[in-house]
Parts: sequence; C-alpha cells; structure tokens
Amino acid sequence: MTATTNITLSLTESLRSGPYRRIWNLSWPTILSNLTVPLLGAVDTAVMGHLPDAAYVGAVAVGAMIFSFVYWGFGFLRMGTVGFAAQAKGSGDTDEIRAVLARALLVGVALAFVILALQTPVRLGALAIIDGAPQVERLAGAYFDTRIWGAPATLANYSLLGWLLGMQYVRTALVVQVFINGLNVVLDLWFVLDLGWGVEGVALATAIAQYAGAFLALFLVRRHLRAIGGRWRRARILDATALRETFRVNRDIFLRTLAMIFAWSLLTWSSARLGTTVLAANAILMNFQSFLAHGLDGFAHATSALVGEAVGARDRRALRRCVVAATVMAAIVAAGYTLIYASAGPAIVRLFTNIAELRTFSSDYLVWIIASPLLSVWSYQLDGIFIGATRSAEMRNAMLASVALYVLAMATLPALLGNHGLWLSVMIFMVARALTLAIQYPKIERAVAIDTGEN
Repeated sequence: MTATTNITLSLTESLRSGPYRRIWNLSWPTILSNLTVPLLGAVDTAVMGHLPDAAYVGAVAVGAMIFSFVYWGFGFLRMGTVGFAAQAKGSGDTDEIRAVLARALLVGVALAFVILALQTPVRLGALAIIDGAPQVERLAGAYFDTRIWGAPATLANYSLLGWLLGMQYVRTALVVQVFINGLNVVLDLWFVLDLGWGVEGVALATAIAQYAGAFLALFLVRRHLRAIGGRWRRARILDATALRETFRVNRDIFLRTLAMIFAWSLLTWSSARLGTTVLAANAILMNFQSFLAHGLDGFAHATSALVGEAVGARDRRALRRCVVAATVMAAIVAAGYTLIYASAGPAIVRLFTNIAELRTFSSDYLVWIIASPLLSVWSYQLDGIFIGATRSAEMRNAMLASVALYVLAMATLPALLGNHGLWLSVMIFMVARALTLAIQYPKIERAVAIDTGEN
C-alpha cells in the first residue's frame, strides 16, 4: 500500500473504533492543566503591567527567561519520564513502572542541589549576557535570588508529572497542576497587590506553590502505586542498561531543550537590544504563544502516552491510529486559536497592561500571533510522537538544525524589518522544527516490529 492509502485507512479506522475518544479523554485534562501555566505567566505580566513602570514587566520577562535555562533545560525529567513510563505500561512491567519513577526523582533531586550550588555564577552570567537597562537587571536579579530556592520542588514536580502523564493518570496531573498554579496566582495577587512585594513577591509565590504541589503529587502518586502493584527493587532501579538508556534519552532531550530555550531567549535578548518598550511588548505577545504551546501540548502529551504504549506493546496499527487521531484534533484546535486571536487579540492585549504605548505597540504585531497556531501546531504534535517513542537523538538533531536556521534569520531579518523581522524569524523556526521531524517519522514505524495486519 502507498503511504497515502495507509493514512486514509488509519483515519477511517480511527473514526470507527474510537481512538479519538481516547485522545480526547487524555487530552482535555492535560490541556486544562497546561493552560494554567501560561495563565500564571499572564497574571505575572498583568500584575507587573499595572505597576507604574514598564521595567517591571521587562524584569519578570528577563527573570523568567533565565529560569527557562535553569529549569526548562531539565525538562527531560518530564519528557523522558513520559516515554519510559508509557512504554513500561505498554509492556505490563509493574516493577519497571516503579523504577522509572524512582530514577527520575533521584536524578531530579541531585540536579536541584547542583543548581542551588551554582546559583550565583548563573545569575551573574545570565544578567551579563542579557545586557538590559540597569533597572531591569536589578529587578530581574531580585526575582532570581528568590525563585531559585524552589529548585528541588520544581524538578521533583517535573518527574512526578511526567510519570503521571506517561501512565495516563491525566486527571491526577490536572489536579496537581491546577493546585500549583492556582495557589501561585492567589499568592501573586496577595504578595504584590496587597503586600507590595513587587518582583520578589512574584518569585516567592512561585517557589511556595511548587513545594506545596510536590507534596500533593507525592501523596496522589502513592495511591496510584498501591493500585498498580509491583515492588521497589534497588537492582531494577539501578540496572546498568536501564540507566544508560535513561542517560542517553535525557542527554539528548537536555541538549534539544537547551537549543530550544536558546532560541526563545534569543527573542528576549534581541527585544531587549531594541529597547524597553519592545522588550515589554514582546513579553506580552509571548503570552499568546505560551497559551498556544501549552494548549497544543495537551494533544502532544496524549500522543506521547499512546505512542509510548503502542511502542511498548509493539503494535504498529495502534501507533498509526493514535498519531492520525491526535494530529487531526490538534489541527482543529489550532484553527480555533487563530480565530480567537484574530477576533479578540487587541482586547486581550488590553488585559495585560494599561500603559497606552505598550497597548498600541503590541497590537501592531498581532498578525504574527494570529498566524502562529496554524504554523506551529505540527512541531508540537511531532514532538509528542517522538517523545513517546523515546527517539531522542532525532529530536536533538532536528532542533539543532532548526535553531541554526533561526539564528541565521535572526541575524538578517530584524535589521531589515525591525520587530516584524524578529517575529518572522520565530515563524521560520516553528516551521523548520516540524519539517526536520516529519522527514524522520518513518523511522518510528519501522522500529515497531509487529504489524497487526497492515503492509
């Protein structure tokens, strides 16, 4: 059969047999939980945006960007755990299900202490690279010095949430995420608006919420483990082969994540070089992209769990069905984002700030935000597929190639088009991410040995 025929048959079979229902049942709690993350970022921006100086918005943007390196660089704790847990579930190995969680938590705690030990050189180096206005740097440093103490809880939550998503306990993950980010929002408003603690209040709210969420997640995971069964086996947890595979996948995802964070940080750095107004306006616009990313990641996470389960069970038909179903649904949601941004974009900008100059400047660049969902959806969806299959080397290589093209665009287009050039470069980056992964997708199907009836 041709590839087109296979895809058509997979789509028809998916509609009949209900993988769309499975995708939706896994996706909607994850979408809701993911959307609490940019909601928190939006509240941070809005709270700062109603203070009298745009430097507060810029400082939180710079501080959050630094933590993109500090924390998101270790996002492999979540992404790698999703794939390993899903494959252990697909194979029915309950001892390995426990071992996957234990390995992730051990790695997370160890890395957190390394982060705390290196906090001073990280802060000084990051602020030197940003080279923003003096007031922005001062406020961003205060934000960093407070939030960094949440590192142990943050990395533990990455591991716990990755395990919950891989095991398809998405409603539990929803409870944890809503609790963390809901508490964070409440503390944000209290610390900043009532107590007047400024950027330190925003950072402290985040750290406290992470610790509270970690304790809740541990309690809920313990209940799931009782139902699953199996045993904690030290020899299994510390198995040399499993540790090497864990290291390989985590290393590749780490490098891939650092490259992606560099790409987004380059946008912040380039914005800062164009002035405080551009920096603050792009920080507002990035909230739109963040809402998009976290919403589409709901389908990507569902795809990761089902792809991992299919790979663990070595079922090629199940793999194709979940990929087709999840991609169709993600594309529909992306179109919905475009419609919302096109119709309500200016109104949303007004919610972020009451500074007239920022409102006007931000609205001038909404065209890129409106186009972004339809250009970005494919990269998010392919990320989910490759994470579930633990094809980390391909993800690393695709990201490095995409970032190289993005850097080339950033080096040329802003000089010609100003801030429009920055956003055009971002769109080129998103499309490149999708294309560099799409050409490698057939490797995943070929690696699944058992083909239950397809040629």
